[in-house]
Amino acid sequence: MRPHNPERRRLTIFPTVHGGRSELTCLYRCGDACNHPVPNTSDNEYLGDVIAKAVSRRGLIKGGVTATIVAGAAGAAATPAFAADADDAVELGKRGSRPRGLDFEAVAPNREDAVVTAEGFEQQIVIRWGDPVLEGAPEFDPEHQTPESQAGQFGYNNDYTALLDHPDDSRKKVLVCNHEYTTESSMLPGYDEAAPTEDQIRIGMAAHGLSVVTVKEDRRTGALTPVVGDELNRRITAETPFVISGPAAGSDLLKTSADPEGTTALGTLNNCAGGTTPWGTILSGEENFNQYFANFATMTDAEQKAKLARYGFSGGASARKWEQYDPRFDLEQEPNEPNRFGWIVELDPYDPDWTPRKRTALGRFKHEGAGPRLSDDGHVVVYMGDDERFDYMYKFVSKNKMKHGSGRSAREHNRKLLDEGTLYVAKFTGDSPAAEIDGSGALPADGAFDGSGEWIKLASGDTSYVEGFTAEEVYVFTRQAADQVGATKMDRPEDVEPSPKTGKVYVALTNNTQRGTSGKAAADEANPRNSNKHGQVLELVEDDDDPRSLTFGWNLLLVCGDPAAADTYFGGFPKDQVSPISCPDNVAFDPYGNLWISTDGNALGSNDGLFAVALEGSHRGETKQFLSVPIGAETCGPVAQAKHILVAVQHPGELDGADYDNRLSNWPDGGTSLPRPAVVNVTTPRFGNIGC
Repeated sequence: MRPHNPERRRLTIFPTVHGGRSELTCLYRCGDACNHPVPNTSDNEYLGDVIAKAVSRRGLIKGGVTATIVAGAAGAAATPAFAADADDAVELGKRGSRPRGLDFEAVAPNREDAVVTAEGFEQQIVIRWGDPVLEGAPEFDPEHQTPESQAGQFGYNNDYTALLDHPDDSRKKVLVCNHEYTTESSMLPGYDEAAPTEDQIRIGMAAHGLSVVTVKEDRRTGALTPVVGDELNRRITAETPFVISGPAAGSDLLKTSADPEGTTALGTLNNCAGGTTPWGTILSGEENFNQYFANFATMTDAEQKAKLARYGFSGGASARKWEQYDPRFDLEQEPNEPNRFGWIVELDPYDPDWTPRKRTALGRFKHEGAGPRLSDDGHVVVYMGDDERFDYMYKFVSKNKMKHGSGRSAREHNRKLLDEGTLYVAKFTGDSPAAEIDGSGALPADGAFDGSGEWIKLASGDTSYVEGFTAEEVYVFTRQAADQVGATKMDRPEDVEPSPKTGKVYVALTNNTQRGTSGKAAADEANPRNSNKHGQVLELVEDDDDPRSLTFGWNLLLVCGDPAAADTYFGGFPKDQVSPISCPDNVAFDPYGNLWISTDGNALGSNDGLFAVALEGSHRGETKQFLSVPIGAETCGPVAQAKHILVAVQHPGELDGADYDNRLSNWPDGGTSLPRPAVVNVTTPRFGNIGC
């Protein structure tokens, strides 16, 4: 399959990287977090300590909440934990019968400046940074960009992506993307990072947020074409009003001089992954918001500084210098403003008049995303990860039940569900002796990295379950509350998504090169490698298959990296038959129950990509690369539908030394063009089912 760029330019640049990322990406995306101290300095138990205590009661553990774990023989081909039941094994247990959805030849690792798909598939650019979205928005002109034009155009660095049914027209779809961050030095001509102009700053603000775009679907080819100016189209930016809702709304901790009521925030920042609720709204996670604020170093209130430090605040001027033109981003002037970021936001793509919400009941931390699931009796449960080294996994369980139907009453009811409920944090226990987890990644004697866990209550409504914290403090300073109750420190829990088919929850733990270094936690059963640069994927099963349960079992589905290396594991599947995968980031599911994983910061030396993984039967753990993204880019927001595979290609060409004039990628337009983040749609030539 030929890529979109007909020149198919091959680059041989191998930049200086932080893991698999360039220093440029680290600076603009997360404020260079990996070169700053780990914010979590709490002394709550590490999982390795918990494991040691648990060994004496292994018999109780194995007979109790983890009774569903299937123990296997030692070795790479051991029977995996949580294997398919006997009936499924009979049906799926033939190695020769490939799972539905995985019938394609894997893409080889590469360094192409192109999207390279599996052979036999077609690709199409749906929408790029700067393409018009709203009526009257001009065509993209990077030499004459203005804040007003950007506010009507598709934003920068598209991340989470959803492709929804259109409410009125079966020939159309609704595409929703969020926009994580901006790289002004690559976006704007004449950009001086020491002295940006106000227009340049406002362009950056307008390129953040979310985009809602109606697209036409060609029923012959599957091509998706934006409908500019459609009544559902919408741009949310860093200056769009949001309602602060839920139990912390109106708290003194959220009040500012511009908003003395503490109920209205302007804008959303650093949106990463997300989720789609059962009632059709979009959830999006505010992640590395700390980097946008200035003058932490000169703050004089020691208590406020300590609270901000736990969220990674440091230093003087910010990288983007927004504080020069907007006092919201100056901590000396508005010390509460950062408390208004770090939330899950909810957007209704079908109602342009509905003001988006910041849902305080779901806690404040560096949200990667939010994965919803309904319990059998209709309560909504949302799973979340805090994307920081040695931080935690959370879930929220709604107080009220979802109403079915599309009428006004049901919609109004459901759009309030995330304001009332209980917030929990996860504590994991391994079931192997600590001596068997030596940091090398070698499987323990029982043949699986697995164990049990519990969900610890943090707050519900106005009630705090954390000693020394009010409920408002739990919601606003959720990290500190989780420290207090002894949550388990993990290796950057990013996307956390439940399978629509089985209800099992999958967690992308991207990496943690500080695991096992001096003064930091050593390897444990859920994070089994020291200096972990490739990450792992964890599978969690709620007891009684009830997402409201307070206990769960878990195992590692994948321990990522080079399959030829001894420290990798692929669910028990033969390692000589899988694609190498590094740094799992976002996850999604296809209609057949397969897991699709996008990567961020591939530390194996090749471009990031999208991978499909079988989860059941004898093919469990089979991992196949479906596509790769251009040089310097990250694979984001995968959508895995029967006839569409969508990826958001983020920061193409973002290599060290790149800027507006020195273009190290020309994707997607080719020639000498400016690299532009974009959404790619992959289909079969006759718009049939993918991978079947």
